[in-house]
Amino acid sequence: MKSSATKKDAAPEIVSNDSLVQSRLPARTGTASRDPAAAPGKTLAELLATDANDAPAFDTTVISGETARMFKTLLGNLDGMVYRCRDDENWTMEFVSEGCRRLTGYDASDLLLNNRLSYESLTHPDDRRRIREEITNGLQLLQRFDTEYRIMHASGEVRWVWERGAGVYSEAGDLIAIEGIIQDITERKSSSQALREAERRYYSLFENAIEGIFRTTLDGQYLDANPALARIYGFESAQELIAKLKDIRHQLYVDPSRRDEFMRLIKARGVVANFEAQIYRKNGEVIWISENARAVHNPDGHVICYEGTVEDITERKLYQARIEQQANYDTLTGLANRSLLHDRLQQAILSAANYGTRLAVVFVDLDRFKFINDSLGHHVGDELLRAMAERLKQSVRESDTVARLGGDEFVLLINGQRDPDAVAVVLERMLSDISQPWTIPQGDFNVTCSIGVALYPDDGDTAETLLKHADTAMYRAKEKGRNNFQFFTAELNALITQRLELENKLRRALERQQFELHYQPRIDMQSRKIVAAEALIRWQVSEHEIVPPSRFIPIAEEIGLIAPIGKWVLRTACEQNKAWQDAGIPPFVMSVNVSARQFRQENFVQIVADVLRETALDACYLEIELTESAVMHDAEQFIAMLGELNDLGVQIALDDFGTGYSSLSYLKRLPVDRLKVDRSFVQDIATDADDATIVRTIVALGHNLGLKVVAEGVENEQQLEFLRDNQCDELQGYYFAKPMSASDFAHAVFGSTE
Repeated sequence: MKSSATKKDAAPEIVSNDSLVQSRLPARTGTASRDPAAAPGKTLAELLATDANDAPAFDTTVISGETARMFKTLLGNLDGMVYRCRDDENWTMEFVSEGCRRLTGYDASDLLLNNRLSYESLTHPDDRRRIREEITNGLQLLQRFDTEYRIMHASGEVRWVWERGAGVYSEAGDLIAIEGIIQDITERKSSSQALREAERRYYSLFENAIEGIFRTTLDGQYLDANPALARIYGFESAQELIAKLKDIRHQLYVDPSRRDEFMRLIKARGVVANFEAQIYRKNGEVIWISENARAVHNPDGHVICYEGTVEDITERKLYQARIEQQANYDTLTGLANRSLLHDRLQQAILSAANYGTRLAVVFVDLDRFKFINDSLGHHVGDELLRAMAERLKQSVRESDTVARLGGDEFVLLINGQRDPDAVAVVLERMLSDISQPWTIPQGDFNVTCSIGVALYPDDGDTAETLLKHADTAMYRAKEKGRNNFQFFTAELNALITQRLELENKLRRALERQQFELHYQPRIDMQSRKIVAAEALIRWQVSEHEIVPPSRFIPIAEEIGLIAPIGKWVLRTACEQNKAWQDAGIPPFVMSVNVSARQFRQENFVQIVADVLRETALDACYLEIELTESAVMHDAEQFIAMLGELNDLGVQIALDDFGTGYSSLSYLKRLPVDRLKVDRSFVQDIATDADDATIVRTIVALGHNLGLKVVAEGVENEQQLEFLRDNQCDELQGYYFAKPMSASDFAHAVFGSTE
């Protein structure tokens, strides 16, 4: 089988050159006979009897007649090559069946007596030594040999073959020949290798998969688990998981009923897809998983186990929760946001319609929140919003909804009330809860709110209408003095409509040059001469429509127009004062009111400096009036700004003094020139002992601090006498003159025709 021919008549050009290799391999044991007829030992028939597929070769010279023809036909149809070879160094072939060509691509005559080449020369070089050793060992042990190896087909293709054979012995026990069969097993080998490769890949996937893979019994015992499943569940290994997880329902599932649902689904459908549940890891940590599983059936159709995969979806669940939180809840307060409010409002309307109850839509706006937020800082404003949100939640039931629309605006949905009086009781409690002192390092603050209420179905039957009407009622509450609640009415709706129209007109008032300044003189008590004039804005919407400041200034504050309007007032007043001076009128101070929002502009001091430079007005003839409450809410910051104004030479006055809550420790540090006593105290000083005491105190306080004191709202002789007796420095009011236009002021006060 395995060597080159040595016969002299062998064609030298095709004789194998493996003789050197073969000379180093052991020869088959025994004495080889060159006469096939002298082979009375184990016969070909005996070898055939060992395997129906194994048909060893024989020499047809020992068989004749019909029997020979039968065996020749049999061997010709056999799937493989039958051979008989000598036990010499080259295993010279004495017989080769017709299957030789199908197996090797060579004719049987090429191999017979190693005519052109030996069979061993066809064996793959890497397999030759192993095959010779295996065959030799089998012969030495007087056993049949059975082996697999590769051969080189005549086409150059490598093929796998299976060979089975045995020695033929004489009666004396001497080996006289070797007989066997060789079959092509390339296809089986390929299939086997493919199967092994598939098994290897499956095992690799099983072991290295990111997802957990499992197989369990019908009662929940783990049969198999991969390392990924062990990691997901927090075990050191799959073996530990299988050993310790004996009760999936209670040991694994946070909610055992989820396991019941899993089993119900897989029994009903045979599969479970994307089944989500919370489970315990080994250390007690709770995570989310998603399972896919199927029932495995035996050939009889009975379920024998379950198999599937597990994915840790905790991060995805947390992300979804964050997305849902962001989509439906306010990030600052944790309350429902506008989107979720709208959904709940729709549901509440349907519920109220079904049960015949009222639904209260309550619009809540914190009073003066912008002032606190701007003066104390946004971080304090955020803390205030969180605190008020919590108070609102405590004021209603769990079944009610509290939402934040943005800024300091909140909406509450109060369900199940049957009459407005029941809603009013809730709102009274809410006002009380909100107004409780709010304590922070900066001090105690009493925060109030304005509330508007719209009822379903009385005030509307859609979400949009109810929200709009509640908002309208809230603005009415602010107009009523804040810290109260108002129910929506048709009359209120008309008032709000007017307000919106006014707001739209106000936005265009500057560009249409509808504003005008009036001036009211301030008188020195001793000399009775004019020492200053206060510039007061007026809005002439049309020839027949004049809007007083008390009505449009709050709107301008709310919609952010106060800063540009205030800048216009400052410039116009300075220009007018300089024009009067240029006309020869004796110089006096021009007093300009500045709102808290305008004063908080980062560049306010620069704006004042620019206006003075552009109008050429000396700074000592400009006085900035600020309300006491505006300064005291952020005194530290404002002290620096007031100092910068003082450095410019601008005078400073505290307006409405006595109505706020001044801190004397700050007041003595403020670079202020005047205190202006609010008109509410001056009005009744001749008849009200408390007002008289307050005014005396303010005058004394101002003088002790080195400040001048101005009394506003002086309207009669009695007030004048009291103020003179208590040494008030300056006076302002209708007793002397009402606010006048620039031309009327110049004519009435100075006799000028300007």
